[in-house]
Amino acid sequence: MKNYAVTLIIAASILIGAFMLTNAFKNRNNSNDTISVTGLGSQDFVSDLIVWNSSFSKRSFDLKEAYAGLDTDRNTIKTYLLSKGIKESDIIFSSVNINKEFTTTFDSNNNVHSQTFAGYTLTQNVNVESKEITKVENVSREVTELINSGVELYSNPPEYYYTKLSELKLKMIAEATKDARSRAEQIADNAGAKLGHLKKSDMGIFQIIAQNSSEDYSWGGSFNTSSKNKTATITIKLVYNIK
Repeated sequence: MKNYAVTLIIAASILIGAFMLTNAFKNRNNSNDTISVTGLGSQDFVSDLIVWNSSFSKRSFDLKEAYAGLDTDRNTIKTYLLSKGIKESDIIFSSVNINKEFTTTFDSNNNVHSQTFAGYTLTQNVNVESKEITKVENVSREVTELINSGVELYSNPPEYYYTKLSELKLKMIAEATKDARSRAEQIADNAGAKLGHLKKSDMGIFQIIAQNSSEDYSWGGSFNTSSKNKTATITIKLVYNIK
């Protein structure tokens, strides 16, 4: 009788263990019944803000003389920009950078032999930030006219930005999410299943490159400023349960 009871207990334990193992296996499989898809949002747009930076400098052994020359050039540049229709509020001059320069001589062992004062070099930057893109573009191309006024202006290529980037990004996220869900529905339908709840979502890198270019994408995100016409892209990864 005692052996019979022990046998029943062992049999019951085996049945319970088998049930628990089967149930755990089912739950494990159910947790893996998912579809993972990536959707793309893309938008072409035209920049609405231009930033143009330039610099000019004066050199003299006398600091006051160098500053006076720089002040004359600054007024000449400002007058020129205003005459081209650039708004005064769009013109920003930086503080003056003063560099004391020396001429260095070396001995036969390449050690410093002496240093002689070579004068002061004063440099100032001028920044134009405007929504009148075409006007600033034209001025940046014609600025060599200042040479005739005795001003040496070192001009950098204009940079282009978009002031409504936040709104654009939200629109693209919605587009990418819609694209991802559409892909998930198609995959589920082909597999004879239906989409369940959204389990997880991850946003990919936001990229801005020149429109119709071969510019490379970057893992850290590209942000093109050299082109007026741009293309922005973003990816969204969604993970759905299926049933």
